[in-house]
Amino acid sequence: MTICSNVWAYGGGSRTKACNKPRFSELTPVNNAQVTANSPFSFVASASTYPDSIKVTIKDQSIPVSITPKNSGFEVSVVVPESVNGTYARINISAEGPNKCKGSGGCLLKVNE
Repeated sequence: MTICSNVWAYGGGSRTKACNKPRFSELTPVNNAQVTANSPFSFVASASTYPDSIKVTIKDQSIPVSITPKNSGFEVSVVVPESVNGTYARINISAEGPNKCKGSGGCLLKVNE
């Protein structure tokens, strides 16, 4: 009498989805630049970014954003608020991409009076 045994494997590979985090580039002005209040600040968010998820804060204040599609992603523009006049201010950028992957970035600016 022979006994045959078959082993069946289900889902032998990993089923985790790749995380394609949003990236931010072309920050203008650059890190540690000196600017004045009400001056523009812009950057490009990668194509993997969900534009509705882009958030910009300065000193814990949410800043309104203007988003324009660009061939390599999205161009995002904000205005440095008057409330940070005469101080250093960190611009924090955050967004979400596919599979709920979160990306963040930013820079520090010196806001002159």
